[in-house]
Amino acid sequence: MPPSFPQGLLSDDALPRYVQVASQLWSDITARGAKPGDRLPSERSLATRYAVSRDTLRAALSELASRGLLEPAAARGWFVTGAEQAPAPTGGHTVEGFADYALKHGLATRSRVLESGARPATVKEAETLRIGPGAALFEMRRLRYLDGLVVVLEHNRVPLALCPALAGTDFTAASLYATLRGADPAQFPRVADYSVEARQPRTHERDLLEIDDGTPVLVAEQLTFNQDGRPLELTIQVYRGDRYRFRASITD
Repeated sequence: MPPSFPQGLLSDDALPRYVQVASQLWSDITARGAKPGDRLPSERSLATRYAVSRDTLRAALSELASRGLLEPAAARGWFVTGAEQAPAPTGGHTVEGFADYALKHGLATRSRVLESGARPATVKEAETLRIGPGAALFEMRRLRYLDGLVVVLEHNRVPLALCPALAGTDFTAASLYATLRGADPAQFPRVADYSVEARQPRTHERDLLEIDDGTPVLVAEQLTFNQDGRPLELTIQVYRGDRYRFRASITD
């Protein structure tokens, strides 16, 4: 099951109005199957539809633009941007990424990339990701922040053939899942095998996660699969135990 990220979970009513509008607008855009390059209705029309002022509407549009979902064109209006914003396939579940969660709840995100690049996959990684030993693998380690607070140390591994653009993307600001959705063909994180356990932080984890007391860490291992059931991403996430909450729905 995908994780529910830490603390600061706000009810929709507690979010700033422009964030509520941004969330609803993007939901409406994806629900109608909008494609990259599609033009949005006029600002006046959208402001009327969502019963907000033009200033609030523009703030909502700017919020979506800051996430790379929309872009303005002078004298032409607002447009859905590149393929990375293509809507997920209908049916089934999807795995929610860190940036997706932050947008949904109106939280500011920041990443500090510790290392990223391509290298050959080990035999163990190849078996897990169903690729050939030595096949190109994109690997990244980064710290993720919500509203200025460090939350998690992530180690991501993705078969580079699924999305060659990964190697040239600056993930200080970019979303990994948005980049995967922008691949050709698009890669949609659909389901994940997920496990989590608690332990004491190691020295380097303590330093990176700014832990100076007895706070434990929660270590999550996640193998995410795409819309075709193919392994897409292998991730180890080390969370500060006081800034993470796991929630899951159990079904048969």
